[in-house]
Amino acid sequence: MNLLDNFDCIVTIVNKGHSDPVVDASRKAGAEGGTIIFGRGTGIREVKSILGLAIDPEKEIVLTLVRSDISLRVMEAIVQAGKLEKPGTGISFIFPVKGVAGICHLNCPATDK
Repeated sequence: MNLLDNFDCIVTIVNKGHSDPVVDASRKAGAEGGTIIFGRGTGIREVKSILGLAIDPEKEIVLTLVRSDISLRVMEAIVQAGKLEKPGTGISFIFPVKGVAGICHLNCPATDK
């Protein structure tokens, strides 16, 4: 099995409906795209309730797999596009990835089939 290395996964969590600018900015900064997962959760600024029942705001989690050499540039673009420096808008962080399979198109020469 041939695993690729030197990749990072940028995880960005934003409020529902705010993932498109994140994906667009990451692509402009060099990423190939992203995977959006829907979830729920709260930050310290988001605790809400109706009639005493807690409500978990809906979130969009964007997973962006990029080469390690461009991960900081891509994350900076994500932070700017998502306005993540404004409190309550979201969070982004980077995980190092030990190995990647299934993305040969990022590192392999094109072949005619």
